[in-house]
Parts: sequence; structure tokens; C-alpha cells
Amino acid sequence: MIRHPEKIKKFNPTSIKKPNWLKVKAPTSKKYFETLDIVKSHNLVTVCQEAACPNIGECWEKKHATFMILGDTCTRACAFCNVKTGKPSEPPDPMEPLNVAKSVLKLGLKHVVVTSVDRDDLPDGGAQHFIDTIKYIRELCNNTTIEILTPDFLRKNRNYIDIAKVKPDVFNHNLETVPRIYKQIRPGSNYIESLKLLREVKEFDRSIFTKSGIMVGLGEDYLEIIEVLKDMKNSNIDFVTIGQYLQPSIHHEKVHKFYSPEEFKNLYNVCLNLGFKMISSSPMTRSSYHADEDFEKLKKVV
Repeated sequence: MIRHPEKIKKFNPTSIKKPNWLKVKAPTSKKYFETLDIVKSHNLVTVCQEAACPNIGECWEKKHATFMILGDTCTRACAFCNVKTGKPSEPPDPMEPLNVAKSVLKLGLKHVVVTSVDRDDLPDGGAQHFIDTIKYIRELCNNTTIEILTPDFLRKNRNYIDIAKVKPDVFNHNLETVPRIYKQIRPGSNYIESLKLLREVKEFDRSIFTKSGIMVGLGEDYLEIIEVLKDMKNSNIDFVTIGQYLQPSIHHEKVHKFYSPEEFKNLYNVCLNLGFKMISSSPMTRSSYHADEDFEKLKKVV
């Protein structure tokens, strides 16, 4: 994996120990391997694999996978992310949007999540690839609801509005962390611009559910989390996710704190009081974890 030298952290042998509530079993089920075969047969990339998601066994057992389009190499080098970084050697695969749709059909998904790497090297940041993927899924699987998790398309002339025009059911863009440590954790990104993206998508089409998430344990404090949640609410975000950051390797930002299930419950109650339509707050919460079930619940509260 290529990473910028300044992002490589010195391993701290006294790092805090992972608590029992964050330990998961390695996937072994038949359905897990069936999902793996379908992904491989269409030459697709999933964020489940690339980001080393701890929930992959549970999700793939249910044949729920989050597809990652635009290749496997990201032009950013975020301090928390396990996806390979560098300069992509190939343009986006023109067959990828259709292959994603074929996999959605074969898996029989009622709800699909599509995300991507950042592609700052492309004039539109990869927006057209998202549009094509949504259109193919609609064509082949017209009963499948579509959730997208996009990059920020920074300096790409609001191309996220072009994606909103083809009406994904859920438009997700993660803030990831608090403003004070943004440049350390998310170099190349901008907190204010990310909030603006979510706000403008909702202003463009109020029928699209907007969603965003943060990780905790990156060095933020509790009051900073509350301020981010307030910013999210003021940007008319419908659905918020809060999960525990886990260090994918010694080259990434260390875990500063493991939040307890009780602390996640407290954050859930804060979100409830702020008036979010849907909330997922737990140590194992990730952007697409239980996304299908959560979307069904979300539809019932509006």
C-alpha cells in the first residue's frame, strides 16, 4: 500500500487494548463465500474488503455488500482509512456500473450501498460513474433502493448535484471527525464544504434522504462531538451514524479512546433530542452496517 511518508505513525506498543465488545469472529459461513464468489466473478471491489470492515462476516452472511466503484486506489491519504492510496494507474472501468447492477440482481438485494474512492485526478471526480451505476441498477433492479456514499467532489463544480438529479434514495457523505483535527485526519478535505454538500443536496431535492457519519476515538472530545451533531442537524441531515474508530494498521492514526456501549447510548439520546429521523450509534456502527434495515425504518418515520 502506498502512503505519504508524513502519514506513517510510529507504533506505540503501549496502545490501549481493544475491549471485548469490539471482538468479532472470522467469517466462515456458506453465504459469505457465495457473496465473495459473486463479487469476484464480476471483477468488483467492495469497501467491506478494502477497508477491512469488522462487520463483513455478518453482512456477507446476509448477502449484503457495499460496492466500491472507480477502482481500488484513492487519491487522498486519510489517516483512518485502509484503502490503498496513490495515483490511479487506470481510468475507471467502463463496464463497472453494469457489473455492479448485475451483482445487485444476482444477490437479490432490496437495498444497495455504492461508495467510491476519491478520484481527484478525474475532471468530475467520478460523478458520471455514480450516475451510470444508479441508472443501470434502476434498469436491472427497479425494486432495489439505492444508497450512495460519495466523496466530497472538492473543487469539482458541485458535481454532486448532477448525481442528485438521478435521485438516489439515500445520499450519504461522511464528515468522519471534528473540525479541530480535520487536517490531521482528513487531509485534502474541508469540514465546511462537506456540510455544504449535504445541505445543498437536501435543498435541491427534499425527497432524497441525506445521511452522514462520524467515527469516535480519533482524539476528539465529547463537546466537539455534540457540536458536529448540531452542525449536521442545522444542515438538514436526516440520518446520522456514530461508530468506534479502529486502527487498521500501525501506519494509521492510533485509537485515542475506546468508547463504551453506554457512551454510545448517550450519544444516541443526544441525537434523539436534536431530532434526527434515524440514528445508529454503537461501537460496531459503520456507514452501511444494517443500511437496508435502517432504510426501511427511516421510510416509516417520514
